Amino acid sequence: MNILIWPVHGSWTKAFVQGPHRYLLPALPDRGPDGLGRTFTWPDSVTELSPVLLRDAPVDLVVLQRPHETALAECWLGGRRPGRDLPAVYVEHNTPDGHVPLTRHPCADRDDLRGVTLVHVTHFNQLFWDSGTAPTTVVEHGVVDPGHLYTGELDRAAVVVNDPVPRGRATGTDLLPALSRAAPLDVFGPRTEGLAAYLGLSGDRLRRAELPQGRLHAEMARRRLYLHPVRWTSLGLSLLEAMHLGMPVVGLATTEAVEAVPEGAGVLSTRPDVLARAARTYLREPGAAAEDGARARRAALERYGLGRFLDDWERLLAEVTR
Repeated sequence: MNILIWPVHGSWTKAFVQGPHRYLLPALPDRGPDGLGRTFTWPDSVTELSPVLLRDAPVDLVVLQRPHETALAECWLGGRRPGRDLPAVYVEHNTPDGHVPLTRHPCADRDDLRGVTLVHVTHFNQLFWDSGTAPTTVVEHGVVDPGHLYTGELDRAAVVVNDPVPRGRATGTDLLPALSRAAPLDVFGPRTEGLAAYLGLSGDRLRRAELPQGRLHAEMARRRLYLHPVRWTSLGLSLLEAMHLGMPVVGLATTEAVEAVPEGAGVLSTRPDVLARAARTYLREPGAAAEDGARARRAALERYGLGRFLDDWERLLAEVTR
């Protein structure tokens, strides 16, 4: 099967393209958001195509992930419309914004998308989005296993977040100063420059770095624990990757995290003081941190392993293309 997909979320796409198909990634000269092309070390089954070549390319399925991709696909595919002329799915990665209980999904009650299945990556997201009459399903995340790399040798907590300043309360950025008093923080991710100064923290209490994924996993695994202070985003793949690495999780009991992190794999609470105590305990007791991290890894492999993810997608793709 030839599948057209934009690599909007790199880690998710990395897992998705491990399947048995040929994956077509739009590529533009400026490598902008609509034409990134190959952004990771992809399998050989991943092919870059310009819009000119896509016009006559044999495409069997379109994976949509952003509202404007419907029109973009129709334009670049020579007038072939996702959901009408071509089978299509729309993968929703995010929690709703705005007035959350009433937030309408862009696919809700769209006549032009009547043939498109809306695929959520968590059951929480499916519950909270108002999808109208759009057919919906859930295919939970899958992770390419980085291996059990955990050493926990550094008495620090790892945090992975993009854009922590503008996202603010959504990602729990405001909670970091108090939590940094319990465990020094190493914050990894794009656009984290100036975070310590913004929060009024010394360089020792909060350090930051932006690393490629290969180095990121190894560096995360050297930290004693993974801190997840997120109030309101979808289930971040960095959390699941930390569990695969064998890291214990200390995080807010919000959104899908309460389903992803089972008892014994870390500490989840809606009380930041409880999270601070848990972080201090892991710093004092590296053996307990390693044991809880091992349980986190076993749980992640069972629920979010790559094999289960690809099997679930194969069943869905067979359904929508028959």
